[in-house]
Amino acid sequence: MSHFTTVQTQIHDLVCLREALKDLGYAFSEAEAGSKLRVKGYLGQATDADLVIHASKTYDIGVCVGNAGVRFVADWWGVETTRGVDEQQFVQLVTQRYARSKVRQELAKRGYTLDVEEVTADRSIHIRARRF
Repeated sequence: MSHFTTVQTQIHDLVCLREALKDLGYAFSEAEAGSKLRVKGYLGQATDADLVIHASKTYDIGVCVGNAGVRFVADWWGVETTRGVDEQQFVQLVTQRYARSKVRQELAKRGYTLDVEEVTADRSIHIRARRF
């Protein structure tokens, strides 16, 4: 029986996803075009993905890229046990940092500069930008 569970997201921009993962301190590997990487799970079980986030020495989180957005696939029990983050927390943190990266990217495209960025005690991110 497989221990892998998949979570669908609305993430589409891989550049912003990579930035979010780096910001959160996750190391990851990307497959060459037309190939896949192995995602490690319980007792040597594995599945394939386009990008592999190295959650721990024994468990990975896979990123599968599709037209509907990115799907995260992992043995979440193993990730939580070895990394200390469960599925919901991981998706929430990555989605928040992805949104931050996407907002910053869009601001730069439209000629704005980042004026102030702060993270509050409840982990909300507030951004103030200016255009000269």
